[in-house]
Amino acid sequence: QVQLVESGGGLVQAGGSLRLSCAASARTFSWNAMGWFRQAPGKEREFVAVTAGNSYTTRYTDSVKGRFTISVDSAKSTVYLQMNSLKPEDTAVYYCARSRYSTYSWNLRDYDYWGQGTQVTVSS
Repeated sequence: QVQLVESGGGLVQAGGSLRLSCAASARTFSWNAMGWFRQAPGKEREFVAVTAGNSYTTRYTDSVKGRFTISVDSAKSTVYLQMNSLKPEDTAVYYCARSRYSTYSWNLRDYDYWGQGTQVTVSS
């Protein structure tokens, strides 16, 4: 059983930065891809970023490219999402998730473990 615990959310003004952390209860980063997703009120959960297992190849949704960075500290079993130049449209609950596979995926159904989510609110 893998437990994922997110932290680092909060309220920030537009243009500001936040760093989200996702701590895992087990050493899973050596193989499984890890992703970040978000869900805004009234909207479906959507892909944000992913880092593939082993290679740590990263992919991002177009709206966050150049502003967000996903990274892994395997020694700490923690995945991060550095968010810069935040916009009001980034407001959402952010979730980290572990993929069943090592290759990156933006399909929610490929992820078998999810954190509880952390709220990010960006004011204009």
